[in-house]
Amino acid sequence: MASPLKSLVIDDNRYQKSFQLFLERSSEHQCMQDFIHNTLPDILASIGDGKSHLNVIGVGSGAGEIDLEMLSQLRLKHPGVTVDNEVVEPSSTQLHQYKVMVSQKPNLDYIKCTWNKMTSSEFEEQWRVKKMTKKADFIHMIQMLYYVKDPGATIEFFQSLLDNKGKLLIILVSGESGWGNRSQLCNTEISQCVTTGDMKSFLDSKGVSYQSYELPSQMEITECFTEGDEKGELLLDFLTEVLDFSNTASPELKAGVLELSLITSLWYPILLSYNPNKNSLNHTVLTTSAK
Repeated sequence: MASPLKSLVIDDNRYQKSFQLFLERSSEHQCMQDFIHNTLPDILASIGDGKSHLNVIGVGSGAGEIDLEMLSQLRLKHPGVTVDNEVVEPSSTQLHQYKVMVSQKPNLDYIKCTWNKMTSSEFEEQWRVKKMTKKADFIHMIQMLYYVKDPGATIEFFQSLLDNKGKLLIILVSGESGWGNRSQLCNTEISQCVTTGDMKSFLDSKGVSYQSYELPSQMEITECFTEGDEKGELLLDFLTEVLDFSNTASPELKAGVLELSLITSLWYPILLSYNPNKNSLNHTVLTTSAK
């Protein structure tokens, strides 16, 4: 019997609402920016090998705010370079917001953006069909491996695109957060219950070296426990990645999800501990190089 649960991403309007609420209730972007300004510059300094032109691929770039922060740091570490910025994003709403931001933000004339309204799988297929040989100096995949059928194969493909001294950056829920416990409630037709713990095991099995960085953050989840609360329902949608979760999940599944957040402190990417008002969150950043 087919599951009544549907992926949140099929309703872009509701996804955008739930995502914006998630950003308001969490310190996700702040912890990302802390990493971008304090740790990423040293990583970016090692790429390029003295080239005057760099190729960047953003996979699941969203509205582009984080992308442009990273490109700004890239420019600071490599003054005078030009950048080919390949953007891969399936949401037309977010891609439009990205384009608007680029058109309005000053001093971006060193960046040439190529817009790809597609999933990472579609991008991979297009790349193979066109027999592209271009190599990338920096590829970033932020909170997107939950939405691919085979996270390991996706990493292998994008790693194969790296030039010498190129870097692949992955940000996912931490494997230390208890997120793996959610697998008992996971529907892989909707999303992958994947953590950096899984990806570390995969990279280790392939003999791939990598660096790991922990990013602590917090999220306010009180509204999730109030029956019928509109914002709580939107947050539950985003955290479970299920469309209208509160009204389509069975009472047993809903109770299990709420209990899981209390017992394991592990919700969406990254819950570590619980108190009456907030959950501590944890992301992990992985960086790896060309084979």
